[in-house]
Amino acid sequence: MRAFFAVDLPESLAAAVADAQEPFADASGVNPVDPKQAHVTLKFLGEVGERGGDATDDAPAVDEVIAAGERAVDRADVAPFEIEVRGLGVFPNREYVSVVWAGVGRGGDALAALHEALEAETTALGIESGDHDFTPHVTLARVENATGAEAVRDALDAERPEIGAFQVEEVRLVESTLTRSGPEYEVVERFPLS
Repeated sequence: MRAFFAVDLPESLAAAVADAQEPFADASGVNPVDPKQAHVTLKFLGEVGERGGDATDDAPAVDEVIAAGERAVDRADVAPFEIEVRGLGVFPNREYVSVVWAGVGRGGDALAALHEALEAETTALGIESGDHDFTPHVTLARVENATGAEAVRDALDAERPEIGAFQVEEVRLVESTLTRSGPEYEVVERFPLS
């Protein structure tokens, strides 16, 4: 199964996420994410074994990933904290836009500590480390062409949305199933912060 570790935004912020997407939501080549599925990815894992399955040469067993998640949350030693989601940004840059995101203000250091611990524990299982610096963010849309990128650049110049703040109580291991209508997510395991 395809999986990642994340902090989910509460459904109470879904309308604010949709408002932040509004300036570019209908642009050609822009695919907004479902506001009800908004989250901060802490570590993308790729393929891991199914529940009850064994590790393979290519993928660790999900039970090993769950144990790594438990160790990482303990290792990070992060108590419940508040994060604030605001502003717009893009990856990789303004000239070539592939992802539009909302940034994290307050709470970014705690998210980075969780990311670093998850990175250490999962690379020990053979999962590749990230190939770029961790930037805590909420993906708002993916951009497929230059027409969409122009709408996004216009929004960057005009908008500084305030999506809102919320309390982070747990990290989740999430299964992602790709479908024609977009990814579907299912929580595999929850790791409470203490």
